[in-house]
Amino acid sequence: MYATRARASLRGWGGVGAMAVLCAVALAFVLLLPSTQSPPEAGTAGQRAAVGRQARAGECRDSEAQQQTLSPSGADGETIDAIKARTGAKRKLIVGVDQNSYRWGYRNPNTEGAELEGFDIDLVHRIAQDILGDADAVQFKAIPTSQRITAIQDGRVDMVVRTMTITCDRLSQVAFSAPYFKTGQQVLAPKSSAVNGYDGSLAHKRICTAAGSTAYTKLDADRKAGDLPSSADISVTVPNQLDCLVRLQLGEVDAVVTDGALAASQAAQDPTLELKGAAFTTEYYGVAMKRDADDLVRRVNHILVDYRAHGWQASYDKWLSATLGKDSAASEPPAPRYLRTS
Repeated sequence: MYATRARASLRGWGGVGAMAVLCAVALAFVLLLPSTQSPPEAGTAGQRAAVGRQARAGECRDSEAQQQTLSPSGADGETIDAIKARTGAKRKLIVGVDQNSYRWGYRNPNTEGAELEGFDIDLVHRIAQDILGDADAVQFKAIPTSQRITAIQDGRVDMVVRTMTITCDRLSQVAFSAPYFKTGQQVLAPKSSAVNGYDGSLAHKRICTAAGSTAYTKLDADRKAGDLPSSADISVTVPNQLDCLVRLQLGEVDAVVTDGALAASQAAQDPTLELKGAAFTTEYYGVAMKRDADDLVRRVNHILVDYRAHGWQASYDKWLSATLGKDSAASEPPAPRYLRTS
């Protein structure tokens, strides 16, 4: 288990000034955590998983996309061997994360070095512990929402753990693990707003989404189909979801649409805001990796089997119960299915 870190109260994060400062500070950091753990026994090495292709977008439905992943395996392979072959200070798992999503992946200004914390960060540490024998053997790279896929494809990161929804379109570009969290799109707006939820009350309203997000894809498709008022303005997109919160606080937009899990955390940062209406989609977060990194996909799925049983609930209780409720049933990932065979 990685080193225990001191934490202090985060009251006051809701102010516009504090949020703006946090955004500026966040962009300046790329955290490299120190190694503190002794490695456990190594798993079976030298075995290679067959290189296969990920399902094309036309071969799956988004409602079943989370099933298009490989079966678990604890064996090493070419991708994992390359990670383990890194030496010295570079012997780390390189992971793309968010650094300004409160309680998911964010820099706690009340810790020395403004360390990264949150639900996604806990999972990253567990993966590093299994692969490298050191939970702190991680190089975090802050990746904007719109650059998650290109960061993987360009080899800038080994994986992305950043509240990333599994979709058929994304499966044509990257590989995903089995799901580790369940959520859905929801509307965030001021408590005083006439917006009631994802309905006609969004007519003539300015809606902010993150560029490259499933929220924007959904809004764009629904407006074209007539399921969202044509007068709804969805032109405001930002690199990071937190920027939507700031724009909402500044009065530059009327509502934000994002995953309910993220929206709840943003509402916790600013008590003048609230979730409007119920979630109107069902989505699943997965760990994203290169399409041909079969051994790494299988290894992450192997790790998730144990993590769901020993670790997931504790992380939920620590980071998310205050915003999503003590009952985690609605957020628990479904029993995994591994339908990708090659």
